[in-house]
Amino acid sequence: MNVITQVNDISDSHGEKTVARRTVYVYQAPVRIWHWINAFAMVTLFITGYLIGTPPDSVTGEASAHFQMGYIRFAHFAAGQVMAVGFLLRIYWAFVGNAHSAQIFYIPFWRGDFWKGVLHEIRWYAFLEKYPRQYVGHNPLAHTMMFLVFTLGTLFMIVTGFALYSEGAGRSSWQYKAFGWVFSIFPNSQDVHTYHHLGMWALVCFTVLHIYAAVREDIMSRQSMISSMISGERQFRDEEV
Repeated sequence: MNVITQVNDISDSHGEKTVARRTVYVYQAPVRIWHWINAFAMVTLFITGYLIGTPPDSVTGEASAHFQMGYIRFAHFAAGQVMAVGFLLRIYWAFVGNAHSAQIFYIPFWRGDFWKGVLHEIRWYAFLEKYPRQYVGHNPLAHTMMFLVFTLGTLFMIVTGFALYSEGAGRSSWQYKAFGWVFSIFPNSQDVHTYHHLGMWALVCFTVLHIYAAVREDIMSRQSMISSMISGERQFRDEEV
């Protein structure tokens, strides 16, 4: 862990000293690039997925002159493939990147201090703890939710999404050969549609909570959150309590 203390005891023109702040480089460039591309893909998938499940009103005029649902489905399929490729590259980077790159792909359930940290964070988010704890990467509660909801949820959406796409691509397509087994588990295609749609709402809820937690922690925990996914650096504004 490389901790860098910046601007220590430097006076400005008014004679006031700056505050020393500890900075740690956490998120490497590939992780940050993937994060924002994946976020854009997810927003596109949310909007188009909702419109596919709840189609907008039909447009007037000749049907041959319009391609409304076709454009919506194309955007959905394209964003889904971007997410899938990004997810594969993100798995690769978990093996070649720094220690924090692999954090969202596992839960250290064998560590007692991890579960104590989860309990502390639950109390902190419930405003029952007076002081936050400082973590270089994700805190234990965020770590748990990232794995259980985001990582597993994204994997589920990719698998079911390609399975549904294979229905149109045909049994000879690589999509059906790779994901057709889903229909052996759920023989009724409508069930797969329903679970895929519910998975979308689970990720929507996760995204809202994720943004809320990032903004909240940036303010209340006195640790950089949002800017960390831009610069890659976690900055601690206070000394650890």
